[in-house]
Amino acid sequence: MSTPLPRPEVLAAVHALHEDLSTWLGSAAPPVVFERFAAAQHPAFSMVTTDGAVLDRDQLLTGLRGARNAQPGLAIEITEVDTVVDDGSTVVVRFRERHRLGAGTSDRRVSAVLVETPGSPLRWRAVHETPIS
Repeated sequence: MSTPLPRPEVLAAVHALHEDLSTWLGSAAPPVVFERFAAAQHPAFSMVTTDGAVLDRDQLLTGLRGARNAQPGLAIEITEVDTVVDDGSTVVVRFRERHRLGAGTSDRRVSAVLVETPGSPLRWRAVHETPIS
């Protein structure tokens, strides 16, 4: 089964968010990196983590705010990105996310809902992560 590739701006948003996340968690990044990540989250954002916890936007950002350089050298790779739904204002994408830290890796399959409003960039509305091997 083949699904379409995301629009270029959707693909760029997926990669940009994860670049900011890996930079924030994996280095002594300046605060602007965290601010960009936070601004990309919709006010009603929620996520299901790999261990099944449900977090809202404030919980996610509170946890990440103090995690600057918590995993020095972390890199996040995004592959296998496809579009599940795209109606022009709501986009559902699915992708493989690989966290590399030293010689170790952990992978997850992610489904994400991004929304856009005229004149505003795409914002992350919901994320569901499932660990995979």
